[in-house]
Amino acid sequence: MNIAFFLTPKEEVVCETPNSTMRQALERMERHRYTAIPLIDSCGKYVGTLTEGDLLWKLKNTPDLNFKNTSKVLLKQISRRMHNKPVKINSNMEDLVSLAVNQNFVPVIDDKDIFIGIIKRSDIINYCYRQIFNENANPAYGAK
Repeated sequence: MNIAFFLTPKEEVVCETPNSTMRQALERMERHRYTAIPLIDSCGKYVGTLTEGDLLWKLKNTPDLNFKNTSKVLLKQISRRMHNKPVKINSNMEDLVSLAVNQNFVPVIDDKDIFIGIIKRSDIINYCYRQIFNENANPAYGAK
């Protein structure tokens, strides 16, 4: 199976740049109810994933930082505790699933390392669920 089947294209993905502010990221993540978002540089390359935890640790470990002055902190100044590895669009399903086990989404890049979208773990699980419990695919499961 081609992993592109699961791809959410970058046009539909909420992203930030390393030059965005902490406040912009907080507000965008709150508005969309996301716990993590990809960071994409000005050349379109994936440079990492920013998580709520990264933002909380920055707030905790920076004296005098509060919501009012988060607009002065650039995302490139925030340490990321986890590195969400991307997959290339021509990767196999095994590579994708091995990353999705520990990541809510897996960034997808092309052969020039340009960000082209994400694959959500929930989409993989939903697909597997339908394959396993679809009455036509396997009558032993969910038969009425």
